[in-house]
Amino acid sequence: MTSHSAPPRRSPHSRRIIAISLASAVAVALVTGGSYALQAANAAQDRVTATAALSASTGRQHDQLAVYDSIATVHAKDAAAVALDRANAVLAAAKDKVDATTLSDVASSLASYQVLPIDEVESLTQRTAAISTSVEAAAAEADRVAAEKAAAAAAAAEAQRLQALASANTPAGAKAVAQGLAASKYGWGDGQFSCLVQLWQRESGWSYTAHNSSGATGIPQALPGSKMASAGSDWATNAATQVAWGLGYIAASYGTPCAAWAHSEAYNYY
Repeated sequence: MTSHSAPPRRSPHSRRIIAISLASAVAVALVTGGSYALQAANAAQDRVTATAALSASTGRQHDQLAVYDSIATVHAKDAAAVALDRANAVLAAAKDKVDATTLSDVASSLASYQVLPIDEVESLTQRTAAISTSVEAAAAEADRVAAEKAAAAAAAAEAQRLQALASANTPAGAKAVAQGLAASKYGWGDGQFSCLVQLWQRESGWSYTAHNSSGATGIPQALPGSKMASAGSDWATNAATQVAWGLGYIAASYGTPCAAWAHSEAYNYY
C-alpha cells in the first residue's frame, strides 16, 4: 500500500502574506462596488433633473394641466361668441343681396357653443369666420353693382331731363307744354290756346330768355322775373316753369287766355 506524504506546512510568514492579499482584494471590491453605486445614483438624479427641466420648458406642470385646459376652453368660447356676433351682423347686412344659407347654417350650429365639445367649437368658429368673410365680400360686391346701376339710372334720368328741358326751351317746345297744361289743369281748349299763342308771341316771341327795358322777363314777361320763383327755382332757365307760372297768372288775373288777349289788344299789356 502506497503511502501519501502530508502537504507541506506553510510558515507563519506565508500565512500573513495570504491574509493581507485577501484583505486587499476585499477592499478593492468594496471600493469598486461603491463607485458603481455612486454613479448609478448620480444618473438617477440627472434623469429627475432633466424631467423637471422638460416640464418647466413646456410651461405645463403636472398640477397645472387642468388650469390650462380650463383657460383654453374659456378662450375658445370667447372666440366662438365673437365669431357668432360677426356672423349675425354679416347675415343682416347681406339680406336680400346674396345667398347666405351656408353662413346661416354654420352660425346656427355654433350658437350651441356653450354645450359643444371644445374641438367642435374651435372647428365651427373657424368655419364661421371664413364663411363670414366670404359672404361679406359677396355683399360688398352686390352693393357695388347696385350702386353702379343706380348711378347709371340717375345719369339716364338726368339726360332725359336735360333733353326734355332742351326741347321745352324752344318756342315749339314751350307751346307744346302750354297746350298740354292749359287743357289738363285749366280745361282750356284750342280756342283759348289760340289766344294764348297770340298773347305770348307779342310779349316774348315764346322765348324763355326774353327781357324788355322795363325788366319784364321770360315767355309771360313777368315783372319782375323773380315772381316766377313761386313756380320753381329754375324759373330763369326752364321754359316749362315760366309757362306754368304764366298760365296761373292769367287764370288768377283774367280768367282765360282770351280775356287776357283782349286786355292786351286794348291796352298793349296784360
